[in-house]
Amino acid sequence: MIKDIERKLVSEEEIDEITSRIASQIYDDYRDSTRRLVLICILKGSLMFTSELMKKLRLPLEIEFMKVSSYGSKTTSSGMINIHLDIKREDLSDADFIIVEDIIDSGKTLSHLVQYLKEKGACSVKTCTLLDKPSRRTVDFVPDYCGRVIPDKFVVGFGLDYAEKYRNLPYVGILKPEVYEN
Repeated sequence: MIKDIERKLVSEEEIDEITSRIASQIYDDYRDSTRRLVLICILKGSLMFTSELMKKLRLPLEIEFMKVSSYGSKTTSSGMINIHLDIKREDLSDADFIIVEDIIDSGKTLSHLVQYLKEKGACSVKTCTLLDKPSRRTVDFVPDYCGRVIPDKFVVGFGLDYAEKYRNLPYVGILKPEVYEN
């Protein structure tokens, strides 16, 4: 796998700093809240990021999982948002939700999910991403919590994949174009 990486983009140390910073921001925003705080981990890509973030959050919280796709095995979004695993809760109006994502490209997926949860009755919905590519945005969307803005490169590692590979790298790296330009 390592031979397929052009270079590291976000080191393990930087990921640690990012998760600490975002956990501190979330703490500041929710420490006085009387509602439940629920992290929604978007599978599969944000699993590692959500796990690291949870370790550093010093607040009572709950976790839910959603599985959403718009990529398949391609390197660009299809534009179609498919919810494969939804949350099933009756207390949406009594909870504050933070959708945790690995990366934002077009912004369509998170924009769609925020609206979807609000329509289902969520009290509040915020978004959190490890990586952001605003140069690829096709909708007006800005995450509430952002780890790092990155250039328009295809990245893998720390949960991010290409065709289900590279998720287990402990850092985020730029994938060599010859790997996916077949």
